[in-house]
Amino acid sequence: MADLESFIDQQLAMGRGWFTKPAALAALRQSSKAFQAAATRLSKKSRLVSPRRGFYLILRPEDRVLGAPDPARWIDPLMKHLGLDYRISLLRAAAFHGSAHQAAMVFQVVAPRQLPPIEIGRQRVEFLFHAPQTFALSNHPEWLSRLKTEAGFAKIAGVELTLLDICRYFHRAGGINGAAQASHDLGRKANGRILAEAAVAYENTSVRRLGYLLERFGHARQARALRPFAVKAKSFTALDPSVKHLLPQKAMANERIPDWKLIVNTAVEIDE
Repeated sequence: MADLESFIDQQLAMGRGWFTKPAALAALRQSSKAFQAAATRLSKKSRLVSPRRGFYLILRPEDRVLGAPDPARWIDPLMKHLGLDYRISLLRAAAFHGSAHQAAMVFQVVAPRQLPPIEIGRQRVEFLFHAPQTFALSNHPEWLSRLKTEAGFAKIAGVELTLLDICRYFHRAGGINGAAQASHDLGRKANGRILAEAAVAYENTSVRRLGYLLERFGHARQARALRPFAVKAKSFTALDPSVKHLLPQKAMANERIPDWKLIVNTAVEIDE
């Protein structure tokens, strides 16, 4: 009977930097207690780390500096282990699609269940909740891209979902300026038809926020695809609801954007 250390060497030889406890138990034919003792021993030697119960990452020497491998290498098997669909999104997705100004300090994942964050050494994974019904509407395979990793592929939001997610969760993506930067950088790449179809799964305010930013940065065709959502809006809402006071230097007549039923209550700045 092989020991756990030999088992993880075999996993690495097959290009797998992770494994589940059930898979290890089946291969090793040992008790759960014996497995746990071996896993604890290897964890103390910085060879294993467990981001979620029953799921283990194998640490190569180069991974130990950050505490864990890049989450892109293991998010797909982790979510399969949890039985959940997902998509990598926000700043990591924006950078993937070419927004060079976006610094992805946190690896952000949209999922249809509320999940606690993962912090392993300097690696941080943040989960953003999207209600199951609307998540299913938005997570169409054709609206997703694939992020290639050494172990296969991970699901990552396409350009359109990236923009919609950033404008919905803008407070987790550098605020309004982060949403503006992504709209400026990626807007021309967005497909208007996909934007309009995917936007059905988002709150009207988030869609109007994106439409306004796209139009502001010259992506008129993409913005027009979202105009019907503004027509349906019954009242004006703030561009940034977290800002309690309107900009004092703006005249009341200039604060309202009738086409998008938005009140621009904060400065919008980007890096050119």
